[in-house]
Amino acid sequence: MSTTQNAAAMATLFGIGRAPAPGTVASLAALPFAFGIHYVGGGWLLFASAIGATALGIWACEIYARETGIKDPSECVIDELAGQWFACAFAPLSLYGFALAFLLFRIFDIAKPWPISAAERQPGGLGIVLDDVIAGLFAGVLVAAARYAGIV
Repeated sequence: MSTTQNAAAMATLFGIGRAPAPGTVASLAALPFAFGIHYVGGGWLLFASAIGATALGIWACEIYARETGIKDPSECVIDELAGQWFACAFAPLSLYGFALAFLLFRIFDIAKPWPISAAERQPGGLGIVLDDVIAGLFAGVLVAAARYAGIV
């Protein structure tokens, strides 16, 4: 497999990015893996895994965008995985915690308030991934607040 093919597989999460509503589908697909990582190593391991997914995503999306000639291809969804993992890293290991992380991440990812909207304007793979990372971190902060307030 060539570097371009590897990058395409990673950027699209092995084709998930070609599904209808690719961002939502990828965020949902990220949840069981997030749960497993969190279960094995806690929120810190999930946070570290999200950093790794971010780095891989910047590389893969940079190549994929260059090859397709599209600034932010909708099929690039590794950024949703990274953002969802950041949000879940702050959640308790529970259905309610992960559901709240999912909901808040999708709201921030779709609405793109500042500075998420500004991050999206960065060039190449960085711009493709950074907005979702910030959306995930915003969601994570709110999930952490709900956790410490005893809501989840």
